[in-house]
Amino acid sequence: MGWYCDYAIGDALHGPYHDTEYGFPEEDEARLFERLTMEIMQAGLNWGLVLRKRASLNAAFDGFDVDRVASYGDDDVARLMADEGIVRNRLKVHAVIHNARVLQGIRESHGGFASWIAAHHPLTKLEWIKLFKKTFKFTGGEITGEFLMSIGYLPGTHRDDCPVQVQLMEQGTPWMTIGRDFYEA
Repeated sequence: MGWYCDYAIGDALHGPYHDTEYGFPEEDEARLFERLTMEIMQAGLNWGLVLRKRASLNAAFDGFDVDRVASYGDDDVARLMADEGIVRNRLKVHAVIHNARVLQGIRESHGGFASWIAAHHPLTKLEWIKLFKKTFKFTGGEITGEFLMSIGYLPGTHRDDCPVQVQLMEQGTPWMTIGRDFYEA
């Protein structure tokens, strides 16, 4: 396993994400939706590319306001496909819009995305993948795993001696309540 810390710490692009977001629990709906979308957009590409396009993605998808994205129609898809600032992949764009609509339903059933995730904890990585594939579009194993690592529901790729990992260990994250062995079984 490669450690994100090995190249992220001190890097102008990866450093801020590594130091303040990666592995930290998140409950804000728009931020969770953004993170899931970023992982979807990253599929087959370099994470650095997605980080460079993050501001453009936020602008293009209305700050990841779930209701606004869920209301997108054909004109919005055309606008997004013409936007050079984002990853212009029709399947990914349609998945993001579909997933916003799913999140509206999750609000009805669980009160929100964060509550839905918490209600399913703990699951093994394989169980999470099955759940995400059944619920969302464009959420295979890598996307689901990276998303859940990024919000602390699966063990991430911080080294144990990484200052951020030390901080996460002190404050605790959802996966730590069960332990790494549960997820690696």
